[in-house]
This record gives sequence, C-alpha cells and structure tokens, in this order.
Amino acid sequence: MDQSVAIQETLAEGEYCPQAVQGVLCEGDSRQSRLLGLVRYRLEHGGQEHALFLYTHRRMAITGDDVSLDQIVPVSRDFALEEVSPDGELYILGSDVTVQLDTAELSLVFQLPFGSQTRMFLHEVARACPGFDSATRDPEFLWLSRYRCAELELEMPRPRGCNSALVTWPGYATIGGGGSNFDGLRPNGKGVPMDQSSRGQDKPESLQPRQNKSKSEITDMVRSSTITVSDKAHILSMQKFGLRDTIVKSHLLQKEEDYTYIQNFRFFVGTYNVNGQSPKECLQLWLSNGIQAPDVYCVGFQELDLSKEAFFFHDTPKEEEWFKAVSEGLHPDAKYAKVKLIRLVGIMLLLYVKQEHAAYISEVEAETVGTGIMGRMGNKGGVAIRFQFHNTSICVVNSHLAAHIEEYERRNQDYKDICSRMQFCQPDPSLPPLTISNHDVILWLGDLNYRIEELDVEKVKKLIEEKDFQMLYAYDQVQMATCALFQQLSSRQLTFIPTFLLFSVKCRAPAWCDRILWKGKNITQLSYQSHMALKTSDHKPVSSVFDIGVRVVNDELYRKTLEEIVRSLDKMENANIPSVSLSKREFCFQNVKYMQLKVESFTIHNGQVPCHFEFINKPDEESYCKQWLNANPSRGFLLPDSDVEIDLELFVNKTTATKLNSGEDKIEDILVLHLDRGKDYFLSVSGNYLPSCFGSPIHTLCYMREPILDLPLETISELLAYLAAYCFETQLVTKSLI
Repeated sequence: MDQSVAIQETLAEGEYCPQAVQGVLCEGDSRQSRLLGLVRYRLEHGGQEHALFLYTHRRMAITGDDVSLDQIVPVSRDFALEEVSPDGELYILGSDVTVQLDTAELSLVFQLPFGSQTRMFLHEVARACPGFDSATRDPEFLWLSRYRCAELELEMPRPRGCNSALVTWPGYATIGGGGSNFDGLRPNGKGVPMDQSSRGQDKPESLQPRQNKSKSEITDMVRSSTITVSDKAHILSMQKFGLRDTIVKSHLLQKEEDYTYIQNFRFFVGTYNVNGQSPKECLQLWLSNGIQAPDVYCVGFQELDLSKEAFFFHDTPKEEEWFKAVSEGLHPDAKYAKVKLIRLVGIMLLLYVKQEHAAYISEVEAETVGTGIMGRMGNKGGVAIRFQFHNTSICVVNSHLAAHIEEYERRNQDYKDICSRMQFCQPDPSLPPLTISNHDVILWLGDLNYRIEELDVEKVKKLIEEKDFQMLYAYDQVQMATCALFQQLSSRQLTFIPTFLLFSVKCRAPAWCDRILWKGKNITQLSYQSHMALKTSDHKPVSSVFDIGVRVVNDELYRKTLEEIVRSLDKMENANIPSVSLSKREFCFQNVKYMQLKVESFTIHNGQVPCHFEFINKPDEESYCKQWLNANPSRGFLLPDSDVEIDLELFVNKTTATKLNSGEDKIEDILVLHLDRGKDYFLSVSGNYLPSCFGSPIHTLCYMREPILDLPLETISELLAYLAAYCFETQLVTKSLI
C-alpha cells in the first residue's frame, strides 16, 4: 500500500511527498518501526528543497490520523544515505536493505524492506541530494521553520497524538524546546511536531560500507542458514540501455535457442495454512521425507498470525518461528541458501536454492497485493517472488483467497486482482513493470479456499471414506468452467484426501482448499500429495514436486551468437550510413575585389539513405566559415538519389576589408560538411584579394607614395606597424605634457 498518501495529508501547502517507505529504526538493541517520507518543497524562485520526514505509527498508515511526526532531517550538502552491512555478515540475496543516514548532527541506521519500493525511494533520495556544485546556492530550508517549536512565555497544551520532533541542518540549532499548539500550521492539524532535544548518535563501528563477496566466501554456507551474494549496484542502480544495446538484447532473445539448452531442475512447492499456530512438529515429514534433495524450495504459509497486532503492525514473532522450522526441515543431503522471504500479514513465502545454484539466481523482486477488507487490506491477498534462474524467468505466487463456499465469485475476483495489481519493477525504469503473466514459469500455491458444492456434508464424508476422489473432484469449484484459475493455470486431478476440516465437528464439508497450480513449458509434475501426519492446524500441508526445464546458457555458443549479432548489426549500420558525392571539393577565388560578389557552386548527390546535411563549426570557432564567406543553403535534407546545388558566396565589405588589406587575413578557409549519422566532408577555399583604399585607415594611405594595389603586402604590413607604434608614442608624450 502506498503510505505516502497518509504523509501527504499531514503536509502544508506547497509540500509534496513523492515517495515513502516503511522501515525499522535500529538504535542499539532497540527496533522501532518508522515511516520514512521524502518531502519536496518548491521555492518561489523556481528551485526546490527536500527533507526526510520520519513518522511513528501505531498501525498501517492509511490516513494522516495514523501517523505522528517524530523527526525531520533536511537533505543538505552534508546529507548522506549509504547502504551498509554489519561487519563480518554475509549479504542475503533479497534480504532487507540496511542503510545509514549521516549528517553533521546525527547518524541513524534503518532497515528497509527489499523490493522496488525501497529501490525507488533510495533513487529519489539520491536525486534530491544537492551535490557539491559551488555554483549552486546552499539550501536554506526556511520552509521548515513552521515546524520549529517556539519557546512561549505561556505554556500551551500539546495537541493530542503529537510526538516530539527533531529538525536539524547545518547552521541551525536543534529545533526543540517548549510545546506549542501547531494545528494552525497544518491544513488539517494532523501529525504535527512538538519538542525534542537532539538525538544524534555516534556512527556504529560495526557498520561499514557493504563490499561484494566473492564466491569463495560462501563455500562454507551451512544448510538452512546459508547466504547468497548480491551485487548492490544490480539491486539499487537504475540502469539504462542505449538503442544499440536494446537491439542486441532483442536479437539475443530471438536467438535464445541457439545458445541455450534445456536442463531439468527439481522444484519442491509446498503450502500450509497454519491457523495462527506456532510450529509444534518437525516439518521434515512435509519438506524432505521420501524425496530426492530438490534444487529449489518454494514454501508458502497462510494465517501465520491471526492476532489483531499482526494485522496492524509489521512484525510478528511467528515469522521467525516458522522460518526457523522450515530451515531445519530442508533436505539433509544438500546445503541450501535462502534467496528471499516476503510476508503480508499472515501470508508468507520462502524461497531457497541449493548452494551451487546461488550464483545463477538474479533479478530477484518481491511484491505484495492485499485483497481483504475494503479490497486492499492484507488479511487476504497474495505475495510473490520473481527471479531469473539461468535464462528462465520464474514467478512464485502464494495467495489466500476469500473464504466460505458462497464466496466463489469473490475468490475469482481476488485472483484477478492479484494478477492485475502484482507488478515488478525492472532494472531499467524506462521499461514497463513486469506482471505475473510475463514469466516463463508460474507456480501458484496457497489456501485458495475453493470448496466442494452441491453435496451435503455426509455425502462428502462418505465419498472420502470410500476414497472415491474422482466423483468428489467432479464437484470441486476449481475445475468448474467459470473458475478463473482453472482457465489460466494447470492442475492435476486430486488423488488425496481433502485437506481442510477433515476432522472438524463443524457442520461444513471438507474441501481441497490448499492447492498448487502451474503454468509454463517443460514442466513435469512428479508428485502432488497432502501430509496427514502433521496435526498443528485444521488444514493439512500440501506439496508437489516438479521437474522444470530451465534454459541454461552455453557460454561458448553465447559468445559466438553475440559476435554474429554484432557483426550483422555493424553491417546493417554501415549499409544505413548516409553517403554523398561532391562534384567539387576545392574552390579558388581569383582577384577578389572590394564589394564585388564572387560565387562558386558545387553539387551534392545523395546515395540510397535519406540524410540531413549541415556545415558545422570547426573546434574553437564561432561560425562554420569566415565573415567574408557564406554557403547557401548551409543546411538541408536530401531524399535518396537526389541532388542539391550549393553556392559558396564570397563578399568583402568594410568590416572584413581592413584585415585583408593589411594581410592579417587571407582568402583561405576550410568548410566542414557534416551528415547526420554519417561522416564529414572537408572543402578547401582559397584565393587572392586585391587591396584597395576602401577599408584602409586614411592616415596610412597618406604615407603611401604608390597606389595600395601596387604595394607588396609586406610593405603595407610594415607601414601599419610603424604608424601604430608612432601613434602610441605620440599619445604617451601628449599625456605627459598634460
């Protein structure tokens, strides 16, 4: 849920919260939930300033009433937000992101949930930092003065529900002191700050900037507690590709079969509705009994915690309890690495891979969708993890749909909502987000809550006693023609006892609520069963083992394919490079006279590629030609196999004649004709100018005993230099006499 909406309700006019993320403030052994919002303020002169607003909250923030402002950290020049890792701790692929916030006054450490929401938040914060450009004016943050708690002579009552607030930035003292009623500073009086002394703390010594770990550092990983390496830049960077890179990637995708081969990997998929209970039994009977060690584990839970606290707060002790139980129940013949854990209230999904496959897992993303109360809350809904395994994209979805037999259509709608609202951001932000259907393999598990209808309870129980599952399956809602899941996902006919309410005294029929479905190519379902020996819940766990064909890259074939694509692309680009022919490249203007136009023409003939042409400036020059020269036209567009005639016009006027008369300038120039996406052509211009009295200083002409046209340029230059020196000395004498 986008909690920036709740923050926006607490802000004043002109303030906007583009991104927010829920995290945990870590202070020593203390862990406190905080809502972090990046707030932008537009200044009157057109600039903008940013600050980080930290809020406390007692439940999921839906409106401004749910949050209280705790602290404000202006994004100033000394502001830094850096990802860190506890010293000596390996990084878990898909784990929460630990970041450290540093300013001149304080240092705070937060844990933020892994995923696109955190990535976008960190990206926006990085963009908001003012940088170190000395030409940029330092932020003043005058707009934050409304949050300062003025020291009043008369104590005023603190508004209900308001926390202390800290606002600190360079050059300002910590804002704190006496309380004040700040309702007038807000459009609605919600979530306003009060007083707080500075809580700056030293930077923890155990936290250092994260370093990428080599493969050798994860060789000693132990089963159920192993860790995989992730590249920070890959997870948090916003990579963009050029047009050529995009074309290469597109061709590689089309030729994927040329450099990949199908290799089967064993996937274990399990689902268990635990009815709010803590683990009381060993899970090996469910997770590893009687099977070969899987390559990948996908384990989902529903109703992990049924308490009101779990619904309103982010944390629940049941998460750690069941995570530990699963980790201890994994197959003993292999070492596994935890890739990701994602939870929405009581819906949790865990993903493990064998240690040797960890290096081939990439692009891990996790998202949640709530479909419960008001169609948005997390008591019902789905969580999903998507990742790339070798060259195959896989999406695993764990869902808990609407309950009760009569809510058949609501379950269909929950499924459709999860499919439409579950979106995964891509590394390149210019690309649209991925949906569940955009993956090669989809594994869907969970408590889908579809029931057996048109049969009374006694009839259902009788068929179960007779093990007539084929007859019972005919009345199952999932296999009905109108079931949304059955239309898009595959499911094998059930051959095990219904897993819900089998031994319940309630007057409700047992049902196959807990299901595993799939979609994709090269998928073989080896087993599909329930595990009746586990008695923790009123549901029984269900498991399915698949052999899934994954596309694995052959490095040598990949290199050859890439080289072929690049060569082909180079050839195509060369064939599409504009090329023209010029009828003439050297131009000589003889006996140029003052104020007499001289014209030389040439023709540009275009090849088979349309192109733009233009005369461009040479380095460190303001114009493409000298003042006495002009190309007409100087730019244009050529269709294939077309011609255009260019006139080079040479005209000497009073502005340019002086330097030509004195020899400071000559009729010499080089023109550069540039083709868009093509090469440059160089045109040489030369000639001679006939000096005249026009454009020459009159005092210079007075010293000439012959016509200027008959004097060598060297003589004219020496005369001009002499007269210039003479004039300079005369001015000095005149000034001294005065």
